[in-house]
Amino acid sequence: MDKFIVSARKYRPQTFDTVVGQGHITTTLKNAIKNQQLAHAFLFCGPRGVGKTTCARILAKTINCERATPEGEACNECHSCQSFNDGISMNIHELDAASNNSVDDIRTLVEQVRFAPQAGRYKVYIIDEVHMLSSSAFNAFLKTLEEPPPYAIFILATTEKHKILPTILSRCQIFDFKRITPNDTVEHLQDICKKEEINAEKAALHLIAQKSEGCMRDALSIMDKIVSFTNGVVSYHNTLEHLNILDADYYFKLMLCMQQQDLGGAMLLYDDIDRKGFEGDMVLNGFAEFLRNLLVCKDEKVANLLQVVESFKDRYIATSKQVSVAYLISALNILNETELNYKGARNKRLHVELALIKLTYLQQAVDLASGSDGLSKKKLIDEAKPVAFRNLNPIVESKTGKSPAGAAQKPGGDTAPPTAQPKPTGNQEAKLIIETKEAGNAQRPVAQQPATTGQPSTLPKVPPVGATNQPKPETTVGKVGSLNSIKKQFIGKPIESAGAAIPLSEMRLHEAWQQFAQQLKDNKNPANQSFLMANLIIKDHQNFEVQTNNNLEQKFIEGERRILSEYLQQVFNNRQLMFVITVSESAVLILEPTEKPATLKEKYQHIIDHYPLVKELRDRLKLEVDN
Repeated sequence: MDKFIVSARKYRPQTFDTVVGQGHITTTLKNAIKNQQLAHAFLFCGPRGVGKTTCARILAKTINCERATPEGEACNECHSCQSFNDGISMNIHELDAASNNSVDDIRTLVEQVRFAPQAGRYKVYIIDEVHMLSSSAFNAFLKTLEEPPPYAIFILATTEKHKILPTILSRCQIFDFKRITPNDTVEHLQDICKKEEINAEKAALHLIAQKSEGCMRDALSIMDKIVSFTNGVVSYHNTLEHLNILDADYYFKLMLCMQQQDLGGAMLLYDDIDRKGFEGDMVLNGFAEFLRNLLVCKDEKVANLLQVVESFKDRYIATSKQVSVAYLISALNILNETELNYKGARNKRLHVELALIKLTYLQQAVDLASGSDGLSKKKLIDEAKPVAFRNLNPIVESKTGKSPAGAAQKPGGDTAPPTAQPKPTGNQEAKLIIETKEAGNAQRPVAQQPATTGQPSTLPKVPPVGATNQPKPETTVGKVGSLNSIKKQFIGKPIESAGAAIPLSEMRLHEAWQQFAQQLKDNKNPANQSFLMANLIIKDHQNFEVQTNNNLEQKFIEGERRILSEYLQQVFNNRQLMFVITVSESAVLILEPTEKPATLKEKYQHIIDHYPLVKELRDRLKLEVDN
């Protein structure tokens, strides 16, 4: 039985052309080798599993190849290439900085650099996870890294570039590796499946590529597990089950329920998902990604950002046409807020169900905001209307230079002599004042209304807005309007008072005070106890004093002052009722006297008073009593 080798090692690239997804780096390295412009130090940085160490080994192998191709690739046939493939090359040294990060390890490396290679042109030192080196080790490595021998080349690899000292970065040629795209990962997995004769569906490989998140090593490890799990058949459903991924078909069904506002269907669907063992935060995150894909499908310019299984692309595009952008953005906000608060929720299932309820009826809120049903969230402003000003009659001066009071203009421009008006008395005077004010206020702006002087107005009636300057026959007071006709019914009748104020009494005040305290107690308000402990002192018929025992009780009552004042004013039918809250000066804390503990000398004196022999024993032994 042959020894099993995982795909990540078995199919590790041996030449630059076989490196997946890093063409910008492999092309640069090949050109540098062909033009003999190699730097003395390289820094390969990027995410895990994207080919940093692999490219470092290929570079070390290629620069020592005896018969390199014109394209800058190793021949894989010479002695140097064969020894490298067998792992016995003396010109390549790999150091794991995670376990060899001390100053002594770097000093040992520096001492080895002094020796020239026995075979080949270069000695290559590959230091993996270089960010794990200590600051002292970095400083010990600086001089050698800056001016190494002409035959020494250093290749540093790291996943955390920000942890490396700037003095190291300035001495290296930096290459940034990028994540491998899902399409490149799928193509590479298909090539391996053909070589291994594995029956794999492309949709399943897409899921593996999405799960790996741009890491080829993870993708190969996942595929090896699924092949072992399914006995050589990599199908879409088996991959979903093995990777514990919720099928996108569930999200399409959820979206359909929300479009139809079918809350029952959405709740039953989530119950089915929950029974399969999927956590609520996974459902929220997956549905948010689903809505993001629908939003991407809305614009053809960003359609290439849609990274889903090929068989679902048409379904995504068709669903996106049925959903508005406003709904998608609002739904993403709800899901994001729900996912952030998921960990703090006690009932996590209810937390997710509440989000589903909001999403189910979200379309109504979107329609209301957009005004599709004739409604709008914003308040509509009525059209501006012109201000109604009075039409004033022009005043014509008389021969004496003044216009007589009460004169009216004739059509010919002459001034008519004022007519004698009998002075109204009694109810007629009040009636005339009311009607004159009504007519004047309705037909003039506020700035032109005359101030009330308490005297009956003798101004003539003002014609309504839009009327001509033609004189009108005098009308009686009874023809002013329907509002005045209603007022006629109440002229001369006594005005009913709002009710007399109830005088303050100690019994009634305490009764109202206790009722208010009971309301606070029913509402579980902690101020209730302060109200019960307070003392009420009546000052006069509309003022009283509230005495408290301490500042804390005073603050509690002050916090309820507004509500208490309104309550008492309503009970006593007196809007002038006032009260003050003070702290009683007689409320002094009385401390109970406590006994002082006896000292050691006092205890000793008490003992020898009852037992004199104890003193004799002390004197014989020459003992002393502690203070």
